Amino acid sequence: MPDRTDHRILRHLMADPQAPNAVLAQRAGVAPASLWRRLEKLRETGVIAAIQNRIDWRKLGYEVQVSLRFTLDKTSPRAFDEFMAAAREVPEVTEIQTFLGSVDLRLSVIARDMAHWQQIYRDRILTLPHVSDSDALMLVSTIKDSGELAL
Repeated sequence: MPDRTDHRILRHLMADPQAPNAVLAQRAGVAPASLWRRLEKLRETGVIAAIQNRIDWRKLGYEVQVSLRFTLDKTSPRAFDEFMAAAREVPEVTEIQTFLGSVDLRLSVIARDMAHWQQIYRDRILTLPHVSDSDALMLVSTIKDSGELAL
């Protein structure tokens, strides 16, 4: 179980994931060798799953972001598997999540503009299998986008 020192390291790591280990060690108040051992243990135990670079899709020309919620027709035992396999094939789908409740799945989709969104929707989204109901939410602005939690 991570201790207070691990939590302190994780706080500094979340605040600046690109920080060199020497800087991170100094900020967390531990020796560089101790930091390295602790980071390795946090990775081995799965506390740190990955260090990722995030792409700002808007800066690459993708101005439209849509969250699509789907309820599937579950009369087919393979409905979830077939839907997810088809959704994975849509290049503009950046995220697929499953839920319990009235919504079964959610897709995050990006598009360059409204014309591109309309093409993706008509050609790829409407052809996804086993859909009994769907709802689209277009992103207007992001107020908070953080995986951080007080440790």
